[in-house]
Amino acid sequence: MKLRKLGPFDVSAIGLGCMNVSHAYGAAPDRETSIKLLNEALELGYTHFDTATMYGAGANEILVSEAIGHRRSEFTLASKCGLYPGKDGLRDIDGDPERIKRACEESLTRLKTDVIDLYYLHRLDRRVPIEDSVGALAELVAEGKIRTIGLSEVSADTVRRAHTVHPVTALQTEYSLWTRNPEIAVLETCKALGITFVAFSPLARGFLTGKLSIADVSSFTPRDVRCSMPRFTPENFAENLKLLDGVRAVAEAVGCSMAELALAWVLAKGEHIVAIPGTKRSDHLAENARAADVDINAEHVAQLDAIINERTVVGPRYSAAQQADVETEEFAAAS
Repeated sequence: MKLRKLGPFDVSAIGLGCMNVSHAYGAAPDRETSIKLLNEALELGYTHFDTATMYGAGANEILVSEAIGHRRSEFTLASKCGLYPGKDGLRDIDGDPERIKRACEESLTRLKTDVIDLYYLHRLDRRVPIEDSVGALAELVAEGKIRTIGLSEVSADTVRRAHTVHPVTALQTEYSLWTRNPEIAVLETCKALGITFVAFSPLARGFLTGKLSIADVSSFTPRDVRCSMPRFTPENFAENLKLLDGVRAVAEAVGCSMAELALAWVLAKGEHIVAIPGTKRSDHLAENARAADVDINAEHVAQLDAIINERTVVGPRYSAAQQADVETEEFAAAS
């Protein structure tokens, strides 16, 4: 697979978001299937694996260790702190320096490794100055427990403030044809500061693959995070499906699948961008990997930009409660 820079690391342009094999999108696959999938990813050329304390309450880190820990030298390992399972199904955002250090120790134990290559602050704790949280991460770098620092779902201003405390290697935020908020300021800020932008949910949580139907959406259970997302209500989803006819036509012209096209679009937005789609299926894993070899030109990018954007998509990205957990610029605020 083609490589791109992730700070000091050369990683596959398409990495693997590991969350799907533990939680968030309905029932997780059995352990044997998940272990097989993670090893298949390495064989396909994936060299960037992204996990977090939050994923399955630590279970995902344990799974990654059990599945591919013996092949540790073959991949760049990313994990996250600052977002934890809370009481009554709620999420606990905590950027306290001591909590960050404790979480790192626990992650190292679950991952059975001496060092985490890229360690993110998963969410901004508005009660704690970003300088304090990043200061704790910097101490972990100095102690040799993590190699580089990342941030997730923060604004361009927060990135700049953090970068003055310690160089930030990566910023991770949702980015796809239908979630374009990073284009307001974050993408350019990352480029200017030499920070790699890591796009999660680059396939719009399955929407851009063209494989989800209204029947699928109507059958989502509470275990699937999409059931609470406004764009996936049956009414909104039916309207959004109409956008895919144009995307399908571009994919046919390029000669690739819709999923490959959506990932190629993300990569075409800048050499400082990598994508980390997640999946529970081997066929989707291989399909996503092929996207790194899909070349689309400026005309294709412009066509896709016009078809799906913040004005044509029906429904906000998150519910009000979900949006409260993230700190990203919004188009309404920027207009």
